Amino acid sequence: MRSESEVPFADASFSIPVAERLTRLPPYLFGKINKLKYEKRVAGVDVIDLGMGNPTDAPDPLIQQKLAEALQDPRNHRYSVSSGIGNLRKEVAKRYFKKYGVHLDPDSQVIATIGSKEGFSHMCLALMGPGDAAIVPSPTFPIHTYAVVLASGSVIALDVRDPEKFLKNVAYTCEHLYPKPKVVIVNFPHNPSATVVEADFYVDLVALAKRYGFLVISDFAYADICFDGYKAPSFLAAPGALDVGVEFTTMSKGYSMAGWRIGFCCGNSEMVRALGTIKGYYDYGIFQAIQIAAIVAIRHCDAAVESLAAEYQQRRDVLCEGLSRLGWNLKRPRAGMFVWAEIPEPWKKMGSIDFAMKLLDEGGVAVSPGRGFSEDGEGCLRLAIVENSHRLRQAVREIGRCTKVSTSVTE
Repeated sequence: MRSESEVPFADASFSIPVAERLTRLPPYLFGKINKLKYEKRVAGVDVIDLGMGNPTDAPDPLIQQKLAEALQDPRNHRYSVSSGIGNLRKEVAKRYFKKYGVHLDPDSQVIATIGSKEGFSHMCLALMGPGDAAIVPSPTFPIHTYAVVLASGSVIALDVRDPEKFLKNVAYTCEHLYPKPKVVIVNFPHNPSATVVEADFYVDLVALAKRYGFLVISDFAYADICFDGYKAPSFLAAPGALDVGVEFTTMSKGYSMAGWRIGFCCGNSEMVRALGTIKGYYDYGIFQAIQIAAIVAIRHCDAAVESLAAEYQQRRDVLCEGLSRLGWNLKRPRAGMFVWAEIPEPWKKMGSIDFAMKLLDEGGVAVSPGRGFSEDGEGCLRLAIVENSHRLRQAVREIGRCTKVSTSVTE
């Protein structure tokens, strides 16, 4: 999904009569950090950017070569179909069967999206309206909340860092809230906290969905970036999942194709059709040359995806070991592109936004404050492992230098 730090949140103050939905968006909590980061770069400061889940690695050369070839065909420069070309949807269906044992009809249960963030947002628009409520995971990747808000829905945020407790809270909410939530959004491996689940979680979630009549949207953006032998399970592999929900995947992370903007929604045919209806009004599809290159990526680049996951694991180890030596309290993530770490004492009392500003201003290291992912994220930072190991070691040194506790701080 597109990084939250690129989302132009409104400040709820306009001099023109904008739509009411814009006034429901809060001030952009990453704005101060982005402004300082820009100023430092303009001044020539070498900023180590661990704030965004924005891959710095290029796609496999085979993918790039296919894109270059496809560019030479004049037919690929015409409008494409908004649902994605047929051969691409077939490859996605084949990959789901090969990797997760899930049978999908490429014509009715697979649709291509302009990155999973676009698809997710339009799915909320297709499913929700005034009076509808969605349960979202907290701490929250911003679009999980604000796609619901922009669709005029209401948000119920439930802490997701204990998955078993999350399921119990979903059941409790459905039992005691009227009308019941229409949608439950899940995101594992989770952004920002890196929480993961096993397959049994989705079995229980499907059972709850059928008991209480809600729909499920699974954001599976980090499916391909797993460590230490862990394999992220697909929601769609749970028995009955196709009856109650869909899953969004993306080529941004595992294939390093973030700027290409290509993702997929798979699952319940009625939900896929609803998304297709919205997309038919909003866009003309993804540039066809990109879709053709994506076919080659899915067919032939499994080894490249595995190699990239191994590289991310090495970066994770470098960053976690370095921060642990500095006395930080954290758990090594089993998947994803982020390390979620508690702010150490005595800096915790500063709050995550001010502490992130301190690291950037004094150490030249950009990170994401936990507060930017809702109040449940306060007291923590999210650090993206997108830089190479050398740069991450440099980041640890700078963090250590600018957080060295002096007598004046402790008194």
